[in-house]
Amino acid sequence: MKVRGAPAIGIAAAFGAVLGGMQDEGTSREEWLEKVIGTCSYLATSRPTAVNLFWALDRMKLVAEKLFADGLDTAGLNAALLAEAEAIRAEDEEVCRRIGENALPFFQDGMGVLTHCNAGGLATAKYGTALAPMYLAHEQGMKIKVFADETRPVLQGARLTAFELQQAGIDVTLLADNMAAMVMSKGWIQAVIVGTDRVAANGDVANKIGTYGVAVLAKAHGIPFYVACPLSTIDLNTPTGADIPIEERAAEEITESFGKRTAPKGVKVYNPAFDITPSEYVTAIITEKGVVQAPYNENLKALFQ
Repeated sequence: MKVRGAPAIGIAAAFGAVLGGMQDEGTSREEWLEKVIGTCSYLATSRPTAVNLFWALDRMKLVAEKLFADGLDTAGLNAALLAEAEAIRAEDEEVCRRIGENALPFFQDGMGVLTHCNAGGLATAKYGTALAPMYLAHEQGMKIKVFADETRPVLQGARLTAFELQQAGIDVTLLADNMAAMVMSKGWIQAVIVGTDRVAANGDVANKIGTYGVAVLAKAHGIPFYVACPLSTIDLNTPTGADIPIEERAAEEITESFGKRTAPKGVKVYNPAFDITPSEYVTAIITEKGVVQAPYNENLKALFQ
């Protein structure tokens, strides 16, 4: 896994489509279109859960077909398709900032916020989704105390979230995943905010494995649970979370974490990369167009009208 984070996956896929068209010099226009479409089809097989991947690839295919119909030569086709990929990257940066601005009213100076996995600048073009309000709060002089779950088994919270927040000078405390309930019970957490790889039409949320458990704990402790995402992550064509494909990853991520065996050889392993948080645990979904609360079936659809 070289690229992770739903928006970053979409951006990387867009540039991958560009590279597909640039594979060989001197190709005909017809060969160029065939290579771009073929590259998009291949990249679509890489990560099944993150809907941004398919959103970006569909957009690149439509643009490629339009550019081809416009009669550009291959040099012009490559330049124009590259400009489209760059537009996707630039749009994501602006979208993340607007998500942060829409989330900021839920944050107050001195409050404690728990996040799971990494939905920051290392998962997007800039700012992130779940971490965007923390960056904006920091820019405005607010003191937010962030608690970052380490996020087993790949430790995105420890390796990425804690790293980027520390680099930004934001107060961050790293927790083992099984410490969240205790920290909530102490009254240190006033809000939970996470990103997501796909939101179903009914508001069910697919995110990094362990998110569902955090949402259940938050509800048990009366703590609001927010999900931050761009519109490109909302999939109205997927009715519920049960319809979202869940990627399963190699057993070695658990049994040989970072090269050191921590489990007996031959033990059976179940390693889903994501879980589904039912919409009843979600206080609000924060997007670049505004904040949505239940009933999600109606209100998510309204975002696109």
